[in-house]
Amino acid sequence: MSHPLDLHQLAQDIKQWGLSLGFQQVGICDTDLTPEEPRLQAWLDKQYHGEMDWMARHGMMRARPHELLPGTLRVISVRMNYLPAKAAFASTLKNPRLGYVSRYALGRDYHKVLRNRLKKLGDMIRERCGDTQYRPFVDSAPLLERPLAAKAGLGWTGKHSLILNREAGSWFFLGELLVDIPLPVDQPQQENCGRCVACITTCPTGAIVEPGVVDARRCISYLTIELEGAIPQEFRPLIGNRIYGCDDCQLICPWNRYGQLTDEDDFSPRAVLHAPPLTELFAWDEATFLRITEGSAIRRIGHLRWLRNVAVALGNAPYDKEITTILASRLGENPMLDEHIHWAVSQQQDKRAAYAVEVQRPQQKRLVRAIEKGLPRDA
Repeated sequence: MSHPLDLHQLAQDIKQWGLSLGFQQVGICDTDLTPEEPRLQAWLDKQYHGEMDWMARHGMMRARPHELLPGTLRVISVRMNYLPAKAAFASTLKNPRLGYVSRYALGRDYHKVLRNRLKKLGDMIRERCGDTQYRPFVDSAPLLERPLAAKAGLGWTGKHSLILNREAGSWFFLGELLVDIPLPVDQPQQENCGRCVACITTCPTGAIVEPGVVDARRCISYLTIELEGAIPQEFRPLIGNRIYGCDDCQLICPWNRYGQLTDEDDFSPRAVLHAPPLTELFAWDEATFLRITEGSAIRRIGHLRWLRNVAVALGNAPYDKEITTILASRLGENPMLDEHIHWAVSQQQDKRAAYAVEVQRPQQKRLVRAIEKGLPRDA
C-alpha cells in the first residue's frame, strides 16, 4: 500500500459496500481456526463425510485459510438471503405426488451470484488500497465457511450445524473474501439454541448424530445430491418426495420464524421446479433436464441421479397404476437406475395390495353384520 490507511474506516466502508452489493451482513475475522482442527479430524475419522473424498483429501487445509492464499490476514464473511416469498413448503411436502426441491436451489445457482458480488467487493477494496491481494470463495475451495462466519459475527452454529442469526434464522448463503489487510475483527455472537433439539428429533433419517454434528451418509441432502451411486434401501422410504436436498431441520427451527425473504430476482423459483408432478419429472430426457436446469445448482447432479431421486419419490407416492407404467418405461437405460426403478415398482405393488385390502374390508364388515342379523347375504 502506498500510504497509511485508516483500517477502522476501511472496515466500515467494506461493510457498506457489501450491503450495496446485495449482501445482508458483512463480518470480518482472522484466519485462526485452530480449535476447529480436532473437531474436523474426528468427523473425518468417523467417516461422516461419506463419499465426499475431497473433504479428507484436503485435510486440515480447510481450517487454514492462509494456506489457500499466502499472505491472507483476514476473512471477510458475507451472507445473502435466499428464501423466496412463495416458498410453498407445506403444500409441496404434504403432497407426495409432487417433487420437493430444497428452496435454495429453486432459482439461479448461488455460487455464481455470490462469487460475482464478492469479486466486485474485492475490486472495490483494491481500488481503495492499491496492490492488495484478494480471493473470493463460495463452496469452491476447502474452507470451513461456517466456523468463519460464526467467528466473523454473522451468527452461531446451530445444532443442525448451520449458521443461525437472531434476525434472519438460517435461510441464507455464505461467502468469503480472503484479503491481506489487517482489518479490525468483529466479535462472535452468543449461542442461542439453548435446550432446543427440534432439528435433531425432526430429521427424517437421524443424520444429526449429536449437536452440531451431521453424519452426511444419513443426510437426505447428501443422499440426493452428493452420493453418486445407489441410495441405501434403508433410507429410501424416509426420503419421501424430496428429490433434491432437504429443508426439514430448518423448517422446524424456532429461529426461522424470523427468516428474512430475499429480494434477489436470481433466487426467484423457476415455475417448473416449484411444485412439479413427479410423473412429469421422470419423463424428462437428458436434453430437457439440461435445458430446464441451465444456470441452476441442480444441473450438477446430472440427469441419471435426477432420475434416481425421482424414482425413489415415485416409489414413496400413493399407489397409482400410471406410476408403475411410467417407471417401467425407463427400464434398461442404466443398471443403477434399474435398481431404483425395481424398488419403486415393488413399493407401488405393495401399496396396491394394501389398497385392495382396504377396499375389501368395508365389504367384509357389511357381510359379517348381515350374517349376524340373519339377513340374506345379498342384502
